[in-house]
Amino acid sequence: MADPLPERAARRDRARLTTLALVTTVGAVVSSLGAPLVPSIAEQYDVSVPAAQWALTATLLAGAVATPVLGRLGSGRRRRPTVLAGIGVVLLGTLLAALPLGYGPLVVGRALQGVGLALVPLALAVARDAYRGAEQARALALLSVTTVAGAGLGYPVTSLIAEYAGLHGAYVFGAVLVTITLLRALRHLPADLDIPGQPVDLVGAAGITTGTLALLLTVSQGRVWGWTSPATVTLAVVGVVAMAAWVRWTLRHEHPLVDLRLAARPGVVGPHVVALVLGIGMYGLLSLSVVIVRADGAPGFGLDLGVGVAGFVLVPYSIASVAGSQAARAVDRRWGNRLLLPLGCSSFAASLALLAWQHDHLWQLLVAMALGGLGSGFSFSSLAGLIVPHVPSAETGSAIAFNQLLRYLGFSIGSASSVVLLEVYGGDAAALRDTLLTLATICVVTAVASATRRRTLV
Repeated sequence: MADPLPERAARRDRARLTTLALVTTVGAVVSSLGAPLVPSIAEQYDVSVPAAQWALTATLLAGAVATPVLGRLGSGRRRRPTVLAGIGVVLLGTLLAALPLGYGPLVVGRALQGVGLALVPLALAVARDAYRGAEQARALALLSVTTVAGAGLGYPVTSLIAEYAGLHGAYVFGAVLVTITLLRALRHLPADLDIPGQPVDLVGAAGITTGTLALLLTVSQGRVWGWTSPATVTLAVVGVVAMAAWVRWTLRHEHPLVDLRLAARPGVVGPHVVALVLGIGMYGLLSLSVVIVRADGAPGFGLDLGVGVAGFVLVPYSIASVAGSQAARAVDRRWGNRLLLPLGCSSFAASLALLAWQHDHLWQLLVAMALGGLGSGFSFSSLAGLIVPHVPSAETGSAIAFNQLLRYLGFSIGSASSVVLLEVYGGDAAALRDTLLTLATICVVTAVASATRRRTLV
């Protein structure tokens, strides 16, 4: 007769790993409820596409701020309650978005869902502490893959549900998945380590949130309100002042939200710049691809296809991201890590340029998205490895958290600015081309700079 104790331990480990995989998938679910549904939000609530884009931008901005805050709040003995509370906030956000209360509550709900993006590092930290040796490596690899694969599956699934059950049906589906995750976490999430937690810089969090939100509103609403209108100028001033105050506070505070001095070390600046720029390029690519799929041809472009297809075109991106991360490891072993960021930036630039010139057929979008996915795999999977050798081991977590913050800020800027550029350039086919080429040019410049980063990006 088999010993029941090892069997019981094995079942407990499987249940714990499955639960952590569900927690990381929450971030993917939150992402999949964003970009493909933006045109549907604009249509249902009778708002412009740039305004509807805030249903995505608000989520990304909340994720950017919540990531370092939850990273500090969820340290030591506070980790389990932080994860459970975070899932609860995401559930509240999905329920709020699922109710037909209007456009404002929808955006608020989407902002609350952004907390789900900050749960991924916490789930990885739990796995790091719960497993050892080969089991730890397998667990971390599985959780990293579920984040990307979950997004690849989530985009078409939620889009198809929105196609047949309506916009709010997609959010109900998300709420069901988050509820299952919360119930599993309540039962199987392990207890916290018995060590003190880290202090949380709430003033710094408020400062960077205020500054970033004011500047993003300036960019996204400036054309609507008028670039010299009192509202636009006031928001711009508030944004600049808030960001300057945040930098001053961060440099003087003993336990800042992010360590700016650490972020300026040689060898670290380059990966940080790439994270920000490619974050902008990534969500510019995702957002404009959805716009192309859903547009009816009236502006001179568009395939006039449903929300289900809009979700499908994002699948090649997710699949190619996994392939790109595998290829990055092979390139690193053969030629070293100096090629990784230039290859990633170049792939993003190629995908944006291809979409600028070729977007009349669905297969062209699929190819462009796959190229962008390769760029994502080469770059985003390499950033942590490029940072670690240049910072003390005790400060690795802080450096990587700041890189994640910049990545999410890039996502927010790309989400807000891509559709605004499209309107500023005129909103027609030529404007689409110019917007995509503008983003491609930024990626090319970053590729060149990263190839010579000892002299440029440090």
